[in-house]
Amino acid sequence: MVIQNTHKKVSFKEHRFLAQCLLDESPQILNKLHCPSCDNSIATSVASASRSVSGTRVPTRYHNEGGVQEDLDILPLITEEAYLDENPEARPARAFMTMCAEGDVFGINDLLSAVDDDEDGEGLSAKPILRYQDPLDEMKSGLHVAVEKGQEEIIWLLLWLASTLPTDIFPEQITQMAETMGVGRDTADGEDIRNLRDAQGQLASDLARNTGNVLLTDLLSANLP
Repeated sequence: MVIQNTHKKVSFKEHRFLAQCLLDESPQILNKLHCPSCDNSIATSVASASRSVSGTRVPTRYHNEGGVQEDLDILPLITEEAYLDENPEARPARAFMTMCAEGDVFGINDLLSAVDDDEDGEGLSAKPILRYQDPLDEMKSGLHVAVEKGQEEIIWLLLWLASTLPTDIFPEQITQMAETMGVGRDTADGEDIRNLRDAQGQLASDLARNTGNVLLTDLLSANLP
């Protein structure tokens, strides 16, 4: 199939699709993993146990302005779009998780400000977004992801916004950054983000311990009940 989105297209076998048109069909495609054009199966099985959805792939040929990418597995993208189609209020939370992985401190600040300014109030507010656990990524929190990716500034920001750590424990650099962004600790009085466990039962401190980072492990477990 070829997917395309104006300049982007994806193809499986002989069929071509605009990327957005394909993503709009995600719930139906995910249900059977069949081509929306000919109804033939688009899935292949792989031996790797690390793949999601029981070792299944949806290989495609992806065209965009930069050229062609062969054998691109779009199953994660279809899965995400189907989830967001059913849970549209989770879109900001998914964006938040991406920002945690990429180390986008100011993007997180802008996102949280935007959801709090949302007059409709239909989506998630800042507190649940900060403590969001991703069902598409083994129920990891933003803190889990930041620890995995080694995003130190994100770790400190999340602890500032969503932990019970006393303010005087934070380095001056972090408190100055928070002051510059106009970020208080109003969201810190919910569940401590350090107490959130992923699908494997691991805390963020467990992930830090696995990397051998003793100082981070101590920080992520300090003063916890």
